[in-house]
Amino acid sequence: MFVHGIGKRKTPLQKSIETLESYLNRLKKYNQQIHICAERNSYSKTDHDATFMRMKEDSMGNGQLKPAYNLQHGVDSEHITWLTIDPKPTDTTTLIPFLKDAQEHLKFKYKNITADAGYESEENYLFLEANGQLSYIKPANYEISKTRKYKNDIGKIENMEYDVKKDIYTCRNGKKLGVDHIRHSKSKTGYVSEKTIYKCEDCNGCPYKSECIKGNNCKTLLEERTKTLQVAKTFLKHRKEDLDRILSEEGILFRTNRSIQAEGSFGDLKQDMQFRRYLSKGNANVLAESTLLAMARNINKLHNKIQNGRTGTHLFSIKSA
Repeated sequence: MFVHGIGKRKTPLQKSIETLESYLNRLKKYNQQIHICAERNSYSKTDHDATFMRMKEDSMGNGQLKPAYNLQHGVDSEHITWLTIDPKPTDTTTLIPFLKDAQEHLKFKYKNITADAGYESEENYLFLEANGQLSYIKPANYEISKTRKYKNDIGKIENMEYDVKKDIYTCRNGKKLGVDHIRHSKSKTGYVSEKTIYKCEDCNGCPYKSECIKGNNCKTLLEERTKTLQVAKTFLKHRKEDLDRILSEEGILFRTNRSIQAEGSFGDLKQDMQFRRYLSKGNANVLAESTLLAMARNINKLHNKIQNGRTGTHLFSIKSA
């Protein structure tokens, strides 16, 4: 018989059963939280569809996290032609679902896709190629690759000699780095990428070792290490092709207009329309709110273009100095 209240002594059996019940209740709570979270890393208790993300507006200056939605805009001729709401904080995994959703509803697909460095990935490159679309995506290392420090880093594959026929890299000290093994890895989206691991034949006594191998200041550990390279050949091939496109006259024009039009669409919402926080909760409501805002912004943009006689223009021309 179970007892309750002050002055009653519980039996060992009752204590054990109550402990077990508390564990079961806790397990149910954890399972419910895992179900709500799904593939995300977090969710808001006041809005289960919102995910905690780092915001550009950080009033505390400490990288605080806030519940938010990742809003994606597709812009054409200064008008928002499609938008999606995504719970993932990173942009890399949002490109393919966005393009599929847009193509399904718009009944056509754009030939040229221009995006910033946050959308670059091997999976995205291959999808655009298979879908008959040209990528104008700024490489993630585009800005840093132009610096003197990057160009003088002897440990990077870009600064090593490569023999295509023998598939061998040569370092500053003249040592050969040959293929050691192939490694496969799967992303969160299920995409399997292949990386070729190159290993140096002999790093002992190399005078450039401290410059070539990064990550360890301990002299003993550094002496024991051997230089290895991880090369994603498919990714590098598509990155080079994409880089050639964005450096062309057409690519420069597209990238300049992406900065003006795509980024400008968010600037219009935040600054001109003073919209900085959603008034509703849940994916469906937030999507509806975003759609209404985009429609209002498009009407305003069309009015401005009519007033300024720019209805026939699609791209801003590049101004030369």
